[in-house]
Amino acid sequence: MGKYEKLLLKILQGRSDHNISFDEFRTILGLFGFTERVKGSHHIFYKKEVEEIINLQETQGKAKAYQVKQV
Repeated sequence: MGKYEKLLLKILQGRSDHNISFDEFRTILGLFGFTERVKGSHHIFYKKEVEEIINLQETQGKAKAYQVKQV
């Protein structure tokens, strides 16, 4: 099992939403085909087939736990 497969499994299991690296989280979204644009500290992800946009902010190198759960 690869690095990102392990990370995805960790996210889906919800074991440590507060301990996900922001850069790895961005990479996961990119692997799922999301396009990213950055406006200030906001990283906005969108995809044609997904109606809602995903708006992420980094906190000390980590993704915010509530945003990991939303995704």
